[in-house]
Amino acid sequence: MARLHLFDLDGTLIRGSAATVEISRQLGLLEEIGLLERDLISGVIGPPQYAVRVHALWSGLTLEHVVAAFAASPWLTGIQEVWRDIRERGEYCAVISLSPSFFVERLLGWGAHAAHGSRFPEVPFTKPVDPAGILSAASKVRVADQLCTEFGVGRDDCVAYGDSMSDVDLFGAVPLSVAVNADHLLAGLATRVYTGGDLREAYGLVCDDGV
Repeated sequence: MARLHLFDLDGTLIRGSAATVEISRQLGLLEEIGLLERDLISGVIGPPQYAVRVHALWSGLTLEHVVAAFAASPWLTGIQEVWRDIRERGEYCAVISLSPSFFVERLLGWGAHAAHGSRFPEVPFTKPVDPAGILSAASKVRVADQLCTEFGVGRDDCVAYGDSMSDVDLFGAVPLSVAVNADHLLAGLATRVYTGGDLREAYGLVCDDGV
């Protein structure tokens, strides 16, 4: 049976940062996004409220900012090589992230079979963000189930890669999980733990013959 590899984005594929932070960096709004990140992490606001405030903060966002943020993000090395290997094995790889869909979906060009993020309006914004389209930790499991149906696999065939509490629900739903540069809480829940800058090494923990 083919496996489905499910990758988180912020803090996992992007080491030590997040899509919202890198986009805000391009806009000169690091301090402002930092305050919102603090409120989100502390539980003062939830993902829908965070998204609404980010949308308002990014009133001047252009596609050029998004492209520059994607290019400048501190990506792990080996992402495209890992996804190529997964495809060559007849397996599947997908990204599920709470970050904006317009950023996450750019990873389809790197070889992901699917990329799901929180639904934001097209850039530049002319419409409000709909809180109903914003993902949460629990919705990662829902999206994973949809992908299982799409690719003809079950939860028992899934491998999850993540770094933080937003990945807890998904780690609990699948049999094999890799904590990648993770906080100690998630690392304690994972079946494998990786610290470093190369996705090929993390992938090697669940693929004995490597890339």
